[in-house]
Amino acid sequence: MQEYERKQLLERIGREGATVGATIPERIEIQGETIDLREFVFEIKRRETIPAGERERVERAKTNLRRERRERKERIEEGDISREEGERLVEAIVGIDRALNALENLGPTNLEAEIEAQETADKKRWMNFLKKALGDDRDSQGSHRSGSP
Repeated sequence: MQEYERKQLLERIGREGATVGATIPERIEIQGETIDLREFVFEIKRRETIPAGERERVERAKTNLRRERRERKERIEEGDISREEGERLVEAIVGIDRALNALENLGPTNLEAEIEAQETADKKRWMNFLKKALGDDRDSQGSHRSGSP
């Protein structure tokens, strides 16, 4: 592969919108193990919340995907590869990036805790409003702020 071809391939994976329209690979080999990547990503994204045990699995998958991406990029940068192999590596890297984007944008991982915190904050605001509306502006020690005992 010529040096200018190598630079073109590297530019493609570094491009801002490289993952737009890209598909997540059906399967990918990572660290010698074949993973059904598309199924894994869609399974995780289908859930409304991610249980604690699954969060660890997702984080581990993201770490492994980042490592595999880095290794494939290094093969393009430094490896003695053909243009065709470089194209396959670019396609795989863009697919990995697409999967990583999907896994990074899962949203809140503990929806129940977030809902509970929101309800607690809402109750506190409501109680403060009622106290002000009813003229009960005593502080936590029970003394009246207007100065009279």
